[in-house]
Amino acid sequence: MFLSEVVDHTIKKLKSQVANVLSLINLGLGGFAIIAGINGQLHLSLLLIFVAALTDRFDGMAARKLHIESDLGKQLDSMSDIISFGVAPALLLYQGILNLFGFPGIFFTVFYIGCGAFRLARFNITENNCYFTGLPITAAGCLLTLSFLAVPYLPPSSFLFITLILSFLMISTFTLKKI
Repeated sequence: MFLSEVVDHTIKKLKSQVANVLSLINLGLGGFAIIAGINGQLHLSLLLIFVAALTDRFDGMAARKLHIESDLGKQLDSMSDIISFGVAPALLLYQGILNLFGFPGIFFTVFYIGCGAFRLARFNITENNCYFTGLPITAAGCLLTLSFLAVPYLPPSSFLFITLILSFLMISTFTLKKI
């Protein structure tokens, strides 16, 4: 009888941390994407960002399905997202093309990260209803990452424009229905 109680308690404890573990995997993938980008492995960085997006999708889904949503989980998810969809995509694009522009390339890279942080902070302090305000950082990060594949085909200056547009979309006040 005692052993079954210990097992039940352990399973309950593990179940309560599933979403947080997925958020930490998201963060780890983002960290690896940053390191890969710094080391010039830009396609690996791209792949890691997209895998991080999958884990980001599952952490919220797991929290809702298992009824384990928490303020800690919300904050941890945001901290993970700023790494995986703010810093990692910005550095990927900086390493891939924006570095050609000197200071403007640096500025747009940092501006994108700052807008992503602002977007996440605003999300964390607003009521959770059926709408997002502004473009979610996960979507912006995936679009910025995806734009890297167009480097051989578009004029270099278009990436400054893409970065700026995604930055402003994150901090804009339009609403987008959650799916």
